[in-house]
Amino acid sequence: MVWLKEFRNCSAETCNVRLGSLRVFLEFLGSKDIEYMYLYQEAQKIKRQKCTKKKVSGFTRDAVTAMLATPDVSTKTGKRDLVFLTLLYATAGRLDEIRSIKIRHLHLDGKKPYVNLIGKRDKIRTAYLLPKVVTYIKVYLDAFHDNPPDPEAYLFYSRVGGKHTKLSEPALAKRIKICAKAAHEKCPDVPLDAHAHQFRHAKASHWLEDGVNVVQVSFLLGHEQLETTMRYLDITTEDKIKALATLEDECQKTVPKKWKNKSSTLTDFCGLKK
Repeated sequence: MVWLKEFRNCSAETCNVRLGSLRVFLEFLGSKDIEYMYLYQEAQKIKRQKCTKKKVSGFTRDAVTAMLATPDVSTKTGKRDLVFLTLLYATAGRLDEIRSIKIRHLHLDGKKPYVNLIGKRDKIRTAYLLPKVVTYIKVYLDAFHDNPPDPEAYLFYSRVGGKHTKLSEPALAKRIKICAKAAHEKCPDVPLDAHAHQFRHAKASHWLEDGVNVVQVSFLLGHEQLETTMRYLDITTEDKIKALATLEDECQKTVPKKWKNKSSTLTDFCGLKK
């Protein structure tokens, strides 16, 4: 840890990531040979570096619209990019959840089309799809998959590894950066260093703005703890104005102040019966 900080000039976050990786490796080593378990136990005593928690920033609605308008759907790659970006936002899915979608996880022909997402620790959650999203997916399937498609094939597959190999994270991250650069020229709200998790964060914030309560948002995101969901949510300027307006409403200004009414007693002021 000292070497990382003093010689490599690594940040506290990087040091903690490296420490976590070493702990996992030592735990694996100890599971193979009990003689080395003491190394893992000793590594557990090393304290993590203190670091400032970073606020996750999502996209505005205009930024999302600009991103989704960027892919050129006249090309195969454009069709894939559009479906990929749309699913990221529509399902609020993690990048690996979107990468892990197989054809058998898609249910597009029912009254309520949906997709099953495989989350952390193989937890399955259902994300319902709007008709426009279903249309995009069907166009993409016609361009990239057989008819009928292989149920075990990945929706987004590697051209090198074949349909039973996931498209890599770096490849998808690169496509997001390319789309962000093009969208930024039309909408400055789009950050040039855009990444997949910002779509998930943005969708969570937009659900809240649309009146979905935080408990429902937590369920839709697949979070086990409500505290995790709270880190995703942004309170917009409009929400702040509304919140402040309710504290001092015009109607409330005409209400007489109880503490200025000489005939009122302390019992009345506290709302207690005499």
